[in-house]
Amino acid sequence: MKRSVVIIGILLVVAFIIYRLFAGTYNSMVTADENVKGKWAQVENQYQQRMDLIPNLVNTVKGAAEFEKGTLTAVVEARASATQVKVDPDKLTPENIQKFQEAQGQLSTALGRLLMVTENYPVLKANQNFLELQATLEGTERRIAVARKDFNEAAQQFNTYIRKFPQTLLAGMFGFSSKGYFQSDKGANKAPEVKF
Repeated sequence: MKRSVVIIGILLVVAFIIYRLFAGTYNSMVTADENVKGKWAQVENQYQQRMDLIPNLVNTVKGAAEFEKGTLTAVVEARASATQVKVDPDKLTPENIQKFQEAQGQLSTALGRLLMVTENYPVLKANQNFLELQATLEGTERRIAVARKDFNEAAQQFNTYIRKFPQTLLAGMFGFSSKGYFQSDKGANKAPEVKF
């Protein structure tokens, strides 16, 4: 009788330890996964803010200058293309993030061209509405960079956690997989050539 009580006690302690290991690891993975999803939502939020500024910027430029139609069309088309690329927060794979980043990169390039060409129009440089939109866009670009950095840090913490032992054994069992990262744009490692 005494021996069976000891065996039951040992089994209960072992069961409790196994339960705590599984529950604690699972809960930590859920917390880290939700953190990554929250950071992704902030990335999308900042990109959406930029998307919302573009129609006002295009209309201001269109109304203030005899503008190159091709440049405006490129911005509008790039915006439309970028809005088509959505990434499910449960599928933040490197491939999906790359597609998202490429679409946003095309929009960034088109916006850059738009802002460069506007330098040739003194009327625009004096237009208060345009200057405010330009300043807001610059602030949004900075917030996008911060949101991307925060997302990469959260993804790195999550990926590191699920690759450690014993989490690596449990991550696959519970359906957790590594998250992708934002990468620097191609050619970003080279300094731009400036000619006067």
